Amino acid sequence: MSLKISSAPRPCHRPHRSKEKEETASRRSGAFTIKAFQKNADVGGPPSAGAFKAKSSGNTAFKKFYQRGDFPIALEHDTKGNKIAWKVEIEKLDFHHYLPLFFDGLCEVNHPHEFFSRQGVHDMLEHGGTKVLPVIPQLIIPLKFALNTKNPIIVCTTLKILQHLVVSADMIGEALVPYYRQILPVLNTFKNKNINSGDGIDYSQQKRENMGDLIQETLEAFERHGGEDAFINIKYMVPTYESCMLN
Repeated sequence: MSLKISSAPRPCHRPHRSKEKEETASRRSGAFTIKAFQKNADVGGPPSAGAFKAKSSGNTAFKKFYQRGDFPIALEHDTKGNKIAWKVEIEKLDFHHYLPLFFDGLCEVNHPHEFFSRQGVHDMLEHGGTKVLPVIPQLIIPLKFALNTKNPIIVCTTLKILQHLVVSADMIGEALVPYYRQILPVLNTFKNKNINSGDGIDYSQQKRENMGDLIQETLEAFERHGGEDAFINIKYMVPTYESCMLN
């Protein structure tokens, strides 16, 4: 008894697509093409501009110097938490060398680099006195780079550093005015970006992590300590800002 093997082709099973999806796909076309001008053509919307998209900070000079052991610092624990144990007196440090490096580390988000860089900046600003003012021009590039990452954690940290910077010594607020063009564009972009998700906004305000509020505080600090030209220059870069000196 012989078996017959059918030579008929097997049916090809294709995924089911609705008629509506097929019509939409057939109408889809790229912008500024000939097909885009046809009737019922679906060009689609423009791509996102990425104004609020966070960027990678990459490797920093601070991380490189820290891994080589070039900083006179160590981690110390006490009842209040972690802090930096300085191996030399902060007042005797070369601020032209070390302060820009610690500012460069503001882009770090991983422990222990982020802790050492941020706490190191605060410690040096706290004890720097007149040594901080001459270093201002060297701080602008790392400040601008940190803000331009648009990473909410990095931006909020940098805003707190800026608030500390303007009150750390005399004339620093005035010295920052010529650099508003480098510092303020990102503040203008995120000025009205607040967290509005139930109790989330209250929690972020308690931790001082609400970007919109921190930007407002920073701009007000700039105006108070920036001299008579501060407000007009802030207003030029952040048109929605209203003076805090009128109250």
